[in-house]
Amino acid sequence: MKILEGSRAIAETINNIGPEVVSAYPITPQTHIVEDLAKLKADGLADYEYVRAESEFAAISIVEGAAAMGVRTYTATSSQGLLLMTEVLFNVAGMRLPMVLTCANRAVSAPINIWNDQQDAVTMRDSGWLMWFGEDNQEVCDLHILAYKVAEKLALPVMVNLDGFVLTHVVEPVEIESPAKIKKFLPRYKPQAVLDVKKPLTFGAFATPAHYFEIRQELHDDIVSSQKVIKSEMKKFKEIFGRQLGLIEYYGDKNAEIVIVAMGSVIGTIKDVADKLKKFGKKIGVLKVVSLRPFPDEEIIKALIKAKNIAVIDKSVSLGTEGILATEIRRALYGDKKKVVSYVMGLGGRDITEKMIEGIYSGIKKENKKVVLAGK
Repeated sequence: MKILEGSRAIAETINNIGPEVVSAYPITPQTHIVEDLAKLKADGLADYEYVRAESEFAAISIVEGAAAMGVRTYTATSSQGLLLMTEVLFNVAGMRLPMVLTCANRAVSAPINIWNDQQDAVTMRDSGWLMWFGEDNQEVCDLHILAYKVAEKLALPVMVNLDGFVLTHVVEPVEIESPAKIKKFLPRYKPQAVLDVKKPLTFGAFATPAHYFEIRQELHDDIVSSQKVIKSEMKKFKEIFGRQLGLIEYYGDKNAEIVIVAMGSVIGTIKDVADKLKKFGKKIGVLKVVSLRPFPDEEIIKALIKAKNIAVIDKSVSLGTEGILATEIRRALYGDKKKVVSYVMGLGGRDITEKMIEGIYSGIKKENKKVVLAGK
């Protein structure tokens, strides 16, 4: 157990996982992660090749090439940097390259804003990457270990998300797992396909209309079916490390008619409100969604079976419609008569306070809007 800044905890965890190639470009609030990885390398405490890149597009391209050569890789980014990677993110998924990327979630421009919301990552939800969101730095570090296991087993890339500044720059206790213990869960990487001049392969070949559809369907089907493998690996993770991970987590009263749903660090604030209201005999449920892709429809439907009023808090918005997580929840519950209200909050790093959460609890039954932009 160490007391570490979130970024340092991630860097030490990645180093102990043992990638062979690391490449990234600095961008707030991700910068500390790759600075720490660069320092570990410079101090002789890391074995990976650290490749400096001139942009985020270059960084993801470098690790894409390294992954195609059959080695374990790592990169990280935020906000506009993630958007600059867009073309290659789709390529990585389409070529079925196992890769792990950390996204320190941050608002996107314009206007320019360096503070936290989740607009960057959720905008990439259709790129073919598995996408997970951590509540605190312990969960974030654990998700990275799990991510490499799942990515390499299924030949799918994984994006691990954490709230910028709120987690990347906060100092808290984190159990950093040793390389020896990680190897019990995550064995040496054995690639399924490798670029080799002696045995030529084509990655991302030209696909005509006769074949393209089936290739994309295969990727879709594998992402949907990945839930079974993820849950199996989560059980193995608990056996080795003693901590439980899940695609979702339900907290609070199991019989609550009002449930608040969210992703990321805001869950901690919502849990505090649930505990406070419980003291006054008020029932409230909290549903944390960890996995945006694959989206665990069945588990969410089961968790919300007794809820009548569902408030979905999004730190992002699909402009012109509603919060993106709210759309996913509404789709999963299609045909159910539950009341689902989309609350868009925290954009550009604005605080989401306990008072605001309490206001949602007391007002959702009376709310006559499907979408509420709750700036204050």
